[in-house]
Amino acid sequence: MRPQSRGWALAAATATLLSGAALAQDTPGATEAVTATVNSGDTAWMLTSTALVLMMTIPGLALFYAGMVRKKNVLSTMMQSFAITAIATVVWMVAGYSLAFGEGGAYVGDLSKLLLRGLAENWDQPFTLGSGDAAVAFTIPETVFLMFQMTFAIITPALITGAYADRMKFSAMVLFTILWLLVVYSPIAHWVWHPNGWIFALGALDFAGGTVVHINAGVAGLVAAVVLGKRVGYGHDNMAPFSLALAVIGAALLWVGWFGFNAGSAGAAGGRAGMAMLVTQLAAAVAALAWVFAEWAVKGKPSVLGAISGAVAGLVAITPAAGFVLPVPALIIGVIAGLTGFWGATALKHWCGYDDSLDAFGVHGLCGIVGALLTGIFAYGPLSATTALPEGTSGSIDQLLIQAYAVAAVFIYTAVATWILLKIVDVIVGLRVSEEEEREGLDVSLHGERLG
Repeated sequence: MRPQSRGWALAAATATLLSGAALAQDTPGATEAVTATVNSGDTAWMLTSTALVLMMTIPGLALFYAGMVRKKNVLSTMMQSFAITAIATVVWMVAGYSLAFGEGGAYVGDLSKLLLRGLAENWDQPFTLGSGDAAVAFTIPETVFLMFQMTFAIITPALITGAYADRMKFSAMVLFTILWLLVVYSPIAHWVWHPNGWIFALGALDFAGGTVVHINAGVAGLVAAVVLGKRVGYGHDNMAPFSLALAVIGAALLWVGWFGFNAGSAGAAGGRAGMAMLVTQLAAAVAALAWVFAEWAVKGKPSVLGAISGAVAGLVAITPAAGFVLPVPALIIGVIAGLTGFWGATALKHWCGYDDSLDAFGVHGLCGIVGALLTGIFAYGPLSATTALPEGTSGSIDQLLIQAYAVAAVFIYTAVATWILLKIVDVIVGLRVSEEEEREGLDVSLHGERLG
């Protein structure tokens, strides 16, 4: 039997069954569906989660990235996160949501939800994603679902900015973000999270965005860093962070907001959300310690930057696994993520010679891959059990291979599509500021403003 759903969509289906909304009882002789009603508890939790995830970008990511660049680029870095929040919101409303969650086929949604068409008819009712046997019924209104998903569409391109920090034109960033959301993010979200998506049908597990968000953003960031080239002075100029205090505040906001990211991806307020929250905390904590102790052993001192980077690495790696694993595997995932992130942000970057300014690939790309693969090993079946699939999905060699296939597909598509989009943007508006503008700093050269 083909699994009815994967990831947080599967959790929502379970919640719907338990609440008695919109699905027929799975018992002999049942012929009619129970009357659909919005579950106020689930809706309240999802509204809260949506606000938490939005907080991850503004102010979380804005402060985290701004604290790690030089003083002359602090405002422009914060502006990137703020502007992307506005851009992605509009793009999602106009076409992104339809391409990601419209009915469509295996590769992209249709335009049935263009400009959020059809939302007025059932705005206060629970909704069903997809149709036919694979449809997933939710206990929340579609307005809440699309807003929650919008916050994911916001933070993903914002993560990419860490790779090209200090050197991309603002106009190029705007155009690239619009194109990337439509051509890369929305189709991949459809592949993984819509019942019609081919990766969904494959059976790959991605609870909250290991492939859709982190591998996607990390690989795009790597390609952007390579295409734009290194920052002026990279390797010999002092590029120390302007304010680690800002970065710590940003990382703390990311950590807290991540509970909305992962526990919110349960789609309901229940036991699975509780487990997702618990394993998220554990993975973040142990990954921070793993990075700190690795750095302490290699460099002689545990750094503040290492601690906050390690926590983010753990949060990234647990994201695809959050609703599928138990606490002990979460600790293992966190340790591996902390060590992998440290290696990616130090040794790998220097060996390969690319300038991933704020380690978008080293942390998000690599740790997203680690988390996606380890989900295939450590998945605990009962956490994902439904009436249609009572045994759930457990870790196995077969599941690991499915996870690897999904990772490879997203990696290749994102890399190729991102490279093409960057070349198109370069032809239209140019990608990189001049050397003089870069030396002066983007705050002044692009925005005509200066930090105090």
